[in-house]
Amino acid sequence: QVQLVESGGGSVQAGGSLRLSCAASGVTASTYSMGWFRQAPGKERAGVASIYTGAPRPNYADPVKGRFTVSQDNAKNTLYLQMNNLKPEDTAIYYCAYSHGNGGLNPRWYAYWGQGTQVSVSS
Repeated sequence: QVQLVESGGGSVQAGGSLRLSCAASGVTASTYSMGWFRQAPGKERAGVASIYTGAPRPNYADPVKGRFTVSQDNAKNTLYLQMNNLKPEDTAIYYCAYSHGNGGLNPRWYAYWGQGTQVSVSS
């Protein structure tokens, strides 16, 4: 059973930065995906960034390209999301998720989810 715990959310002004962390436990597979998703009030959950162990580069959603960076520390079983130049439209609950295969940015392919962490960006 994979368990995920996010941390690092908070409130910042536009242009600021935050780093989210996702501590994973119970991961035994050598091939899998881990990703970050977000859900704003009244909107569907959407993919932000993901890493697939079988691919050379991460995936990013267009709205965050050039501003967000996803990385993974395998020794610590931790996934990170560095968020720079934050905008008010980035305000959402951010979730970490795990997929048994190449889940990409589609939340339906992710079986395990963290509890979420709030990110609020003011103008």
